[in-house]
Parts: sequence; structure tokens; C-alpha cells
Amino acid sequence: MLVAHLSMFGACAGWGLMAPVGKEAMLHGVSGLSMVTFRVVGACLLFWLTSLFVHREHVPRGDKLMFAGAAIFGLLLNQCCYTLGLSLTSPINASIVTTSMPIFAMLLSALILKEPITGKKAIGVLMGCSGALMLILTSASHVSDKVGDIRGDLLCLFAQFSFALYLSLFNPLIRRYNVFTINRYMFSWASIMLLPFTFGETMDTVCSHLPVKTWMEVGYVVCVGTFLCYILTMVGQRALRPTVVSVYNYVQPIVSVFASLLMGVGVLKPTHALAVILVFTGVWLVTKSRARDDSRR
Repeated sequence: MLVAHLSMFGACAGWGLMAPVGKEAMLHGVSGLSMVTFRVVGACLLFWLTSLFVHREHVPRGDKLMFAGAAIFGLLLNQCCYTLGLSLTSPINASIVTTSMPIFAMLLSALILKEPITGKKAIGVLMGCSGALMLILTSASHVSDKVGDIRGDLLCLFAQFSFALYLSLFNPLIRRYNVFTINRYMFSWASIMLLPFTFGETMDTVCSHLPVKTWMEVGYVVCVGTFLCYILTMVGQRALRPTVVSVYNYVQPIVSVFASLLMGVGVLKPTHALAVILVFTGVWLVTKSRARDDSRR
């Protein structure tokens, strides 16, 4: 159980640090589309390499095709929108918006899986949406990549919606296979769909004379923020209840805020603090209510 908790903490801390590190790389010559391509293709190669040393599972043709749909919502839309949003807004805003995913998951579960919405869940959704709306309205008045940009905030928000939709639609599929099988096929489909549109721009980035520090930041995003964090998350999810997993979302903005301030790529304003309180409280109410519902089953 300790390993599961440490895995979830490590994954969320890694994602929290990825926001300012990725932002720093995109401020020094790496475009948003190139960063997405590095993440998807780089992680794809790492998962295929790792799969050589783990048990290979048989995947029927129908499930292989289903992984294509999972890749669209769980990787392409999620990572493209988040990374492009991060290139426009501040890493602090991007990390705060990330905590809204459990709220989207609750709403989509009610619509798709017909799970009941309690009064506590409804209040939590209202508070979370209020925090996100405050963040977006603040960004609309500043339009700064250190304070926030409404375009980036909305893209990051849609990224969370996309991932929540992926969890609701493809949950039975992802429960049938191990972490390496799932990610090998999903990242492969995502690479096939992404490369025709981003190959030229990515090659221009590769051929450009970027500083070593920037390439090290890209390496962190690919190897730690994508490959390792995806593995750690699934290790934690196999042993911990969903409510416990959701709590670890709180680690991301905390790490991101401190790292952003230290690196000088973000500015913390009073409205950010209030938005954090509203979003965190909203997510806590949703997950707390879900835990009560689960205990009745």
C-alpha cells in the first residue's frame, strides 16, 4: 500500500513540476506542437522499448481498434490541448485547472454511466466551476503568459474534459490490460495520427540550435512528465480507491506554484489563491460524496 501512495505522490509531483519546466522550454524555442510531438512519440518509443522486457498480452483486433478511440480522447485531445494551453497561459493557471478533472468525471459518469449526483456533489461542482470561471475571467483581463491567458486556460480546461470523457468511455477497456499494453497501443495510435500534421515543424525544432538546458527540459517532459508519471499513476490506481487517487491531484498545483515562482515563469495573485480554494473545496466535496456512495455498494 505504501508503494501505491508513493507512486501517486511521485506522479502528481512530476506532473506539477512538468508545467513550469515545459513552459520554460516553450519560452526558449520549442513550439507547443513540437512539445506535443516529443511527448507522444518519445513516450511511444519508451513504452515499446520497455515492453520488450515485460509479459506481452494478446490483444484482439477489435480492442486494438478501440485503443485508437482511447488515444484520441486520452492522449491527442488531452495532451494537445494541455500543452498548447500551457504555451499560452501560466503554469500556475494550467495546474489549477488540472484539478477540475474529477468534477468532469463525476458529471460524465452521471450522463454516461448513470451514476447518481448527490447534493454534496452538486455543491462541489458549483464551487469548482466558480473557481475555474474566476481564473478564466482574471486571465481575460490580463492576457499574459505569466498571469494567465483565457485561450490557454480554456484549452487546459478542455484537456481535462477530454481525459474525463476517456475514463468514462473506455474504462472497461483499460481495466483489461496492464499499463505497458495500454500505453503501447495508445501512444502508437496517437503518434500515427499526430505526425502527419506536426512532422515538419518538429523537424525544424530538432534542427534548430537550442541550448542544452532546453533539451534537458524537453527530456524531463518526455521521460518523467509523460512516460514515468503514466506508469506511476497506474501503479497507484490498481491499489488505491478512486477517492484517494483524486486527493493526490492537490499535489500538482502546490508543486507547480512553488516551482513557477522559483523559476520566474509565473506570478501568484490573490485571485489565484481564491480560485485554488474554490476548486480544491469543490473537488473535495465531489470525491467525499463519491466515497460515501461507494461505501453503500
